[in-house]
Amino acid sequence: MSLPDTVRDLLDAELVAAQGSSRCPSIAAALFRQGDVVWSGACGRVTGRPGGALATPDTAYRIGSITKILTAIGVLQQVAAGRVSLDDPVGRVLTELPPEIGSVTARALLTHGSGLLAEPVGPWWERSLGRRWEQLVPQLRRNDDLIGRFHYSNTGFAILGELTARLDGRSWWDRVRDDILLPLDMDRTTYDAGPGSAPGLAVHPDADLLHAEPAHDSGAMAPAGQLWSTVGDLARLGMFLADGAHDVLDDTVRHRMQVPALVDDVPGRSWSRAYGFGLDVIARGAVRYVGHGGSMPGFVGAVRVDARRGVGIAVLCNSTAGFGDTLATSLLDVADQVPSTQAAAAPATPADTGTAAEDIEGRWYWGPRPYRLRALRGGELELAPDGGGRGSRFVPSGPDTWTGLDEYFAGERLRVLRRDAGPSHPPYLDLGTFRFTRAPYDPDCDIPGGTDPAGWH
Repeated sequence: MSLPDTVRDLLDAELVAAQGSSRCPSIAAALFRQGDVVWSGACGRVTGRPGGALATPDTAYRIGSITKILTAIGVLQQVAAGRVSLDDPVGRVLTELPPEIGSVTARALLTHGSGLLAEPVGPWWERSLGRRWEQLVPQLRRNDDLIGRFHYSNTGFAILGELTARLDGRSWWDRVRDDILLPLDMDRTTYDAGPGSAPGLAVHPDADLLHAEPAHDSGAMAPAGQLWSTVGDLARLGMFLADGAHDVLDDTVRHRMQVPALVDDVPGRSWSRAYGFGLDVIARGAVRYVGHGGSMPGFVGAVRVDARRGVGIAVLCNSTAGFGDTLATSLLDVADQVPSTQAAAAPATPADTGTAAEDIEGRWYWGPRPYRLRALRGGELELAPDGGGRGSRFVPSGPDTWTGLDEYFAGERLRVLRRDAGPSHPPYLDLGTFRFTRAPYDPDCDIPGGTDPAGWH
């Protein structure tokens, strides 16, 4: 699916304007929709100097904390394999941790609710030669007053990276490369900068001057922010968050990543940010974006995905100050100027759902109240009150069976109940004991409590 030239021109103009207003030496972005990159662009010179190489969508930048998404996926892979539980104290595996650190759980670390302080004691790790794990351990600190509250912790993700390595017998990077990047075809994502990567630069706030930033190997802190990538590769990561890949994570686990666990409660502001498992969840009106921001000295990036619609954006630049908080959503807003007929997702097929779409899609009634059931990509279903309103989504969990993902029916089972009377008697639905029928209070559908013998009168 392609974008109209007018929308592409608007996206190009938005990116050029952002590069100019933020004074980034260079910037690149890629937009995806329903599994395809539909636009990418770049502007500026990677050196920040006249005559330097022009940035392209294939230019690699350091991605900073976007790395945490990959670390979180690695932990959840280990959970799915049964090697560790989300609620196991990490000290059961990492026995060298002091008791106050070893007692925290993988769940608490994934959601930044462990009470660990953000940074290790010692030199600023982002601008210093990376320390080894045995050097990092005595530099970890925890504040009991922060336990159960959202408090962003880079050190927590360093622990998670070491946990996955210890459980698997491979280094954190080897696991990320082999078990996540390769299956997702993210072959431009690397541990270190490669040929043609953008250099990290700081721009003087009051003059047209540049300052080179160092780019050390982060060592034991690498799982918190080491990697380099392109906007095309990060778009593939965004597509995974929206559509999944069974050889990386089961869909049920992928959806759990995106459930808000702790709210980032900033005094004096409305709540707009929460955190799932290694993912930011950003509320913008009724829309929920998942993804992550990233920064290292000389670089800023962002991945933002509307998983419901399968739409997202990746943006990277080589400036310590970055491009501001609104660029990603501004680019998504421009892309939304595409007519809805072009932006619509492909209809589900019988192969997607395991059930003929015409058999279950359409109008249903809970008592007299009308609902609409819609088949989505990947065999998911969405049930919502007819005429609008937020509904629940469901993922396949067996023959004619789905499990709720969100809203009131999260975790509840939706079953298609079939009768022996043949196609002239349509099936009905059981959803957490609620009965949905094709006609209001259909007396042939085993309505709990029965129906009035007089019927509708």
